[in-house]
Parts: sequence; structure tokens; C-alpha cells
Amino acid sequence: MTAFCPRSLVIGAVGLLAIGLGLAVWAVLIEPGRLVVKEVELSLPSWPRDMPPLRIAVVSDLHTGAPHVGPEKLDRVVSLVNLRRPDLVVLLGDFIVHGVIGGRRVEPEVTAARLQPLRAPLGVFAVLGNHDWWYDGPRVARALRAAGIVVLDEETARLRHGGHPLWLVGLADFDTRTPDPARATSAVPTAEPIIALTHSPDVFPLMPARVAITLAGHTHGGQVYIPLVGRLIVPSRYGQRYAIGHVEEGERHLFVTSGIATSIIPVRFLVPPEIVMLVLRPA
Repeated sequence: MTAFCPRSLVIGAVGLLAIGLGLAVWAVLIEPGRLVVKEVELSLPSWPRDMPPLRIAVVSDLHTGAPHVGPEKLDRVVSLVNLRRPDLVVLLGDFIVHGVIGGRRVEPEVTAARLQPLRAPLGVFAVLGNHDWWYDGPRVARALRAAGIVVLDEETARLRHGGHPLWLVGLADFDTRTPDPARATSAVPTAEPIIALTHSPDVFPLMPARVAITLAGHTHGGQVYIPLVGRLIVPSRYGQRYAIGHVEEGERHLFVTSGIATSIIPVRFLVPPEIVMLVLRPA
């Protein structure tokens, strides 16, 4: 029989405590301050076969003023995006910090000025999120437009890429307003591809099948991912279904980014802040 050894028990307990403390420090102080650039390529069945690949920089949930996201962090976001020379930049809402522990309000004009240097041949487009509307949606939109960013609110924009027409449809925020994807896309000619921009992915089940892909943020990827358990809190009525990444349902495609900042609790674990460089091509 092996003798009981209190010393071994103490050493084990101290080791577990040290591991737990290290993980907590990582989740609170280190990972939320990181910024990774994720390269994603998607082949879409509805994408025109003779259209060249489209490179889109996808940025969401800046929440300027949240912990780890001061105005200077936006300079880094802009630099990383411009360095990769995307064809198109999309900003998927929540420019304002609201209700984040440790956050401080930064005026939308400050955020917009920091984003003004973003460059892309097809332009820089944005939709607003729930935090923007809780604050002052019209003011946020005005600030962005003054910085040369096109804000789409149940509106469309017709672009040309490689000589082919391409449409963006920007939808109203799902949580604070009433998006109507069918109406918003109704004026787009049937044969021309559509990319839908939305803050929350919860509008995706309402999306017409003719939309090539829907791009969304809002979920922060759940912020905390525990292996074998999953993402503990996802701000979506669909739980983890639309938490992060590429989702394919039938013929419809959705991509959800984990965004830049944190929401409510300033913690991230195995869900680092990200800029997504998304390449779309025909299947």
C-alpha cells in the first residue's frame, strides 16, 4: 500500500493553482490585447466563375475605449489592413463602447478619424451595431461618413470588380432595429452577386438564398472557448450555431468574425482578437 503523502498533495495543489493563475492572467491581461490576422478562403457556388478572387478585410466590434482598445489600437488595425492591400474593407459595427467593464467612452468622431486612412480600391463600407444605436446611431453614422466611410442602413451599393457587377447590402441591426433582407435586396438584378453586411448573425435565417455570403460580427466568438465544453456565452438566440467562422446552411453561406474588442467582461481565452482577410472565389 502506498503511504499517503501530504507533501505531494500540497505540491499538486500549488501546481494547479499556478496553472489556474497563469491561465487567468493570459485571459485577462494578454489574449485580449493580441491582434491576429486570419487568412480565410471560401469557394462559393453562386460566385461568378469569370470574376477574379475578391479580397475583403473584415473588421468588427472595435468598441473603442474598451480595455486593450484605445484609439492607438485602431492605428494598428488600419496599418495591418492597408499592408495587405484588400480590394474591399467592411466594418461590421459596434464602434462605441457601452457597458464593458473597465471601458471608457471615446467619441465616435475620434474613432472615425483613426479609421479614415483605411484604403481599398472598391471602398470602405460599414454597418452599425447595437452599441452604436444604444449610444446615438445617427451621430456614429455621421462621423463615419465624414471620414469617407460609406454607411449602409437597409441600403445597397453597386461595385465593379474585374469588370463584373457586385452588390453590397447593409442591413439594420437585428437587436435594436428591424432588418428586412428581402426588401433590401429586392432591387438587385437577379444574376448579380450580393454580399450582405450585418452586425448580428441572427438575421441569417431570414437571408434570401440569392445572397452569396453574409458577413457578421457581434458574437466575439464567445470570447472564451473551453475545449470539450465549447463557448460559454454567445450573444445570439441561436447559441453556438453562429458563434464564429464559416457556416453553411443549404445553399446559404455566413462568415462570423470574433472581432477586435471584448463585450461586458474584458476576457478572452482561445478566441483572440482578429482581422479577417477573406478571399472569395467561385466553387
